[in-house]
Amino acid sequence: MKSETDFPSPSERDLPPGRHLLLKEHLMTEIRQSEKAGAAAAPAPRRRPWLRSALVAGAVAAAVAAGVLVASPFDGEGAQAGPPSKETVAMLKDISAAAGKRDVPKGLRDDQFVYVKTKESYVSSGSDEKSRITPPHLREWWQSVDGKHTEVINDPLDGFDNERMPPDLPLVEGDKHYRSLQKLPTDAGTMRDWLYRVASGGESADQNVFVLVGDLSGGLMPPEQGAALFLAASKIPGVEMIDDVADAAGRHGVAIARENDGERQELIFDKETKEFLGERQVAVRDLPSGFEKGTVTGHSAVLERKVVDEAGARP
Repeated sequence: MKSETDFPSPSERDLPPGRHLLLKEHLMTEIRQSEKAGAAAAPAPRRRPWLRSALVAGAVAAAVAAGVLVASPFDGEGAQAGPPSKETVAMLKDISAAAGKRDVPKGLRDDQFVYVKTKESYVSSGSDEKSRITPPHLREWWQSVDGKHTEVINDPLDGFDNERMPPDLPLVEGDKHYRSLQKLPTDAGTMRDWLYRVASGGESADQNVFVLVGDLSGGLMPPEQGAALFLAASKIPGVEMIDDVADAAGRHGVAIARENDGERQELIFDKETKEFLGERQVAVRDLPSGFEKGTVTGHSAVLERKVVDEAGARP
């Protein structure tokens, strides 16, 4: 997405052009989401799955440095949503229990990388500002274990051919590298407090937190922190369970979902193993962007998550 306005921050100065573009794209999405008054005339592109998990910390830092304001955390739909049902809470407890039993990577080193391969589609705006849904395509991301090593993104549709991304240092609270995740709370109540403190975006506080839960689910999460994360999610108002949802790879699972601003975001889990499969976004009403009720406006599937020794190396 092109813009005539740049929002540089000190941490962006030495970044390659591709990194600048990704940061600016995410930042402009956040800014447009905050401009609710003009949303009907020029709707913001919706959140691209897996983008926030890599870049939200840098984009928010850039916004603060530029003096850009985002919407109040109490704005947006869902602010008065009720508590999750007993069935939803029970499912999240099962998901939490499964997350707590996952294996810890053995011999994990700071100089290694978490390789995440996804299949995804999402809403994007072209030069004519019209919103379109991209065709399903593969994306690969090599995320530094400690956040201090150069990462790689391979996403041909966006023009990133094994794009190298130097680390943004110093790391800020809320980054999603494995070593940082290991420092998060293992108690559900404390985890919930942390989520509400660090979640960012132009939606309600509850929606911002739900988005952050989805972002954390897509990567490699330490078992104890993963268990606390999903118990904390059971306390988010407006969260509901949907029995049967398919991810971008066609795999069926149960979804933990939340409606906001005319769309429902769904986090999809395997019915048996309770492992995170992917995300889906669906229009729950006709949208100003032209998408009709029932349209899938975003789709993703986690195809592979492995630890590798080098950025760019496939398992």
